[in-house]
Amino acid sequence: MKTVFIVDDEKRIRDLIEMYLKKEGYVTKSFSNAKDTLEEFKINVPDIMILDIMMRDMDGLDLCREIRKTSNVPIIFVSARSEELDRILGLELGADDYLPKPFSPRELVARVKTVLKRTSSVQQVNEEKGNVIGFGDFEMYTDIRVAKSRGKEIPLTIKEFNLLEYLVKNLNTPMSREQIIGSVWGYDHDGYDRSVDDTIKRIRKKLNEYGAMIKIKTVWGYGYRVDSDE
Repeated sequence: MKTVFIVDDEKRIRDLIEMYLKKEGYVTKSFSNAKDTLEEFKINVPDIMILDIMMRDMDGLDLCREIRKTSNVPIIFVSARSEELDRILGLELGADDYLPKPFSPRELVARVKTVLKRTSSVQQVNEEKGNVIGFGDFEMYTDIRVAKSRGKEIPLTIKEFNLLEYLVKNLNTPMSREQIIGSVWGYDHDGYDRSVDDTIKRIRKKLNEYGAMIKIKTVWGYGYRVDSDE
């Protein structure tokens, strides 16, 4: 059974989400603040997390930042703040989905199922059977969504993997920010090119940390392309 952490400072919301998830067979743990969540997270890592943005002390965005320092666990944001900037910022931080309040509990359950379906293939499929792209000692197993450098797995979020895969499949070809946004995010990002830039920055840092023989070059005033040192 899959475990879901629910983090919201409104008990009514926590109880409602728990009720619907338990009906679908999920194991749930609820928290009213980020501090308690992080303490439990050190002991038990859930299969997916549902985070509210507007919480006292540490908000959901800061909590997401802390979690992403050590884990790629799937995260869905729910928030009464429906501004597009909040949604985009949440996704930039590595969240997998965003649902504004008020929301349908059934829709939230459906999104939980969708996100888990996308991410569970990494655990269920034998890595050697995956389609592989890459060069040198860098490989991307597209079927199971695993990237490796020198045999070590690079901890990429869903958006990071999708963006890097897109650039690798278009090796040595400059891709504009608009093309990247349309292919990776799939929604209107007008005015938020920094979504791409920030994600590229995080990918570059991870590639460098793992010594990957793959470089993401900036095409000034246009976008990015992937080159290899080979």
